[in-house]
Amino acid sequence: MEADDGTYLASDTGFWYKYQTKTESDSLKTPGFGDLINFDYDVKSLNGNEIYSKADLKTQNYAMDKQELFTGLRHGLKLMKAGETVTFIFPSDRAYGYYGDENKIGPNTPLICEVTVNSITQNQNN
Repeated sequence: MEADDGTYLASDTGFWYKYQTKTESDSLKTPGFGDLINFDYDVKSLNGNEIYSKADLKTQNYAMDKQELFTGLRHGLKLMKAGETVTFIFPSDRAYGYYGDENKIGPNTPLICEVTVNSITQNQNN
């Protein structure tokens, strides 16, 4: 595992990200369709103010591309391996867009999310 060097990378799907913890192991794979991802994340505004903490959001289980998740986070998880922590910057159109989440995230709000993938369970049907 290596530490963050502070450089954000541009994704092919319209957001930026940097690794806090990166796994270089070839034996660990990024998730595919239907794989179950167990992860924790938080949500902050661009100025760093917490909107939702990891405790607020609780540990999530997500079946890749089989459940609803905002666009940026869905694409961000596809870049990650188990044990990695990544900070993402999502423009509003990759987050909650024009409507916000109708709770704490307002319309057209870009977000910063720190995501840790705890585990990835391969879909047995792949």
